[in-house]
Amino acid sequence: MVRFLLFFFLLFSTGLASAAPDGRALFNQHCAACHGTEGRGGVGVPLSLPAFINSVSDEYLKRTIRHGRPGRIMPAFTRLSDAQVNAIVTYARSWTMVPAVEFNPAPIAGDRENGKVLFGQHCAQCHGDDGKGGKGTGVTFSRERDLPIIAPALNNSGFLASASDTMIKNTVMHGREGTPMASMLQVGLKEQEINDLVSYIRSFQERDSVDSDDDENETVIMVESPYDFDETIESLKTEIANNNFKLIRTDYLEHGFVEEGKENKKQVVLHFCNFNFLYQALAIDPRVGLFLPCRITVIEQDDKVLLMTINPMRLSHLFNNYDLDEACKKMTELYKAILEDATL
Repeated sequence: MVRFLLFFFLLFSTGLASAAPDGRALFNQHCAACHGTEGRGGVGVPLSLPAFINSVSDEYLKRTIRHGRPGRIMPAFTRLSDAQVNAIVTYARSWTMVPAVEFNPAPIAGDRENGKVLFGQHCAQCHGDDGKGGKGTGVTFSRERDLPIIAPALNNSGFLASASDTMIKNTVMHGREGTPMASMLQVGLKEQEINDLVSYIRSFQERDSVDSDDDENETVIMVESPYDFDETIESLKTEIANNNFKLIRTDYLEHGFVEEGKENKKQVVLHFCNFNFLYQALAIDPRVGLFLPCRITVIEQDDKVLLMTINPMRLSHLFNNYDLDEACKKMTELYKAILEDATL
């Protein structure tokens, strides 16, 4: 009986061990595309850089994975289990022999007004006047980065929810060796001035840096036409040209999905493009190519003619890139103008 119980215990223990999340595999699946193999960096910051990994707590890494960086490329990994997040952090910690620093939630007091002045003098050049980080994604076919490593966004709810004041202070004091981030002590700032900087950076948390609009949450922009199907198509073509877009082709919605000739003739997609706008958008973030060139679908259904297209502002939030927001907002306005003018 004892042997049976021992065998069962060993079998059960082995099963638990084999079921434990694989941190390396999870990192390669979810993180390596941006942070590079073994955390050496890429689009994202180099996590295995000693000046970084030796200065951050495990709690900071966990919170960063959970919160991401709203408005930047880093998404929030809300669907990973706690065990999976812990496994990724454990794997990241294997890049160094230095024990993790403790997470210290204690706030640091300082003069935020003086910190604002100091931020403009010493930090804004890399982190931006508003603290939203360096520009450029570093993705192939994207515009070049302003710096070899993109300066992180400090005015960001994900960063501020993850970083303690102590961590921010230590980073400002000692910099990040191997990156453009210099030690402010070596620059000549006193510790109280660094406290002022930390206080100013923390004040970003009082201002929600991500604007919200109910219209932006709509997945599809749709209007009903007062004209019949063929008249609507012709009116739409006219307005596409009037808004400086080139009509590329008109196709059936079901093309390629059903046998040729059997497509529903009352479901049509118009493909069009402004190539200058396309180039500008791709230069900001090549992922915008997922919904370009532009498309508007026209269908006749239940004696109604409907025009519909995706909402670029909705996609902008999914891409998580502030720099892309303005282009997506412009595209949304153009879509609405074309649809409204075509159905007057």
